[in-house]
Amino acid sequence: MHRASLAFLLSIFVPLSARGADKPPLRAGIIGLDTSHAVAFTQLLNNPKAEGVLARVRVVAAYPGGSADIPDSINRVEGYTQTLRHKFGVEIVASIEELLKKVDVVLLESVDGRPHLEQVKPVLRAKKPVFIDKPVAGSLADAVEIYRLAKASGTPCFSSSSLRFSPGIRSVREDPKFGVILGCDAYGPCSLEPHHPDLFWYGIHGVETLFTIMGPGCESVTRLETDKAEFVTGKWKDGRVGTFRGIRKGKGDYGAMVFGTKMIGPSGRFEGYGPLVVEICKFFESGKPPVTAEETLEIYAFMEAADESKRQGGKPITLASVLDRARAKSAAQAR
Repeated sequence: MHRASLAFLLSIFVPLSARGADKPPLRAGIIGLDTSHAVAFTQLLNNPKAEGVLARVRVVAAYPGGSADIPDSINRVEGYTQTLRHKFGVEIVASIEELLKKVDVVLLESVDGRPHLEQVKPVLRAKKPVFIDKPVAGSLADAVEIYRLAKASGTPCFSSSSLRFSPGIRSVREDPKFGVILGCDAYGPCSLEPHHPDLFWYGIHGVETLFTIMGPGCESVTRLETDKAEFVTGKWKDGRVGTFRGIRKGKGDYGAMVFGTKMIGPSGRFEGYGPLVVEICKFFESGKPPVTAEETLEIYAFMEAADESKRQGGKPITLASVLDRARAKSAAQAR
């Protein structure tokens, strides 16, 4: 068995006594029932046979939400709401404020990133630890503002694609068979949604795979786009190069080719939501985010810089330039 897979299994099946079996589970609330993640996460957490860290968090309430101008959002709300209510016994509430009275921690799951800033504000005021599902926001400026507010309120907060914690992806950076990672070509499906920056909607999975393997430190980005694919090249400050291929035609799959000092070879692929949910539960218990705000903002700056490169005909765009612009907008919002 792969070492990373074994570590994941052990993280689930640690005896409850080691995690405080005498304490009741943390009460989790979901904001946004317009994504399959809401059902998948609840199925893992509310399973009566759940063990270890998964048994320490239970979804007890949810606010449906939904965005009328995105069919993939609004058309899913009713079905997922009924599933949570009738299959898992989750209380459905009429507002975020009502939700916050009933829960200890929050899963912000709205598939539309645009309302995330306004939806998370009352959560941060209430100082409830919050996981924000991808995309963290509908713009880089909103992402910057979310993390500014989280820091100002002292509220634990993190966001991540589920790809980051797939054992065969997260283990690559420390895998001795690769040696030092010199480069990575990540790939994944990249459908677009007109209300979001191009890569925020689905490209985030492949871009987060790239950063999980390469680590932070990207300085500039160039982008090539056709009707069949995206191709984004990032230059890291130490001279390494990483790329993301967004797939629009042909077979869609997730993964990466990794270039190390000792070996060139493929990473693992997507292995379900379990590894991410385990990390979310650990975060809720410890209050320590497994992904820093700085790295998450760099990932979104990478994607925003890719959009700017597209607007400028493939010109290299620095991440610092788009982050400076986003921070200026966030500062203006704060005044």
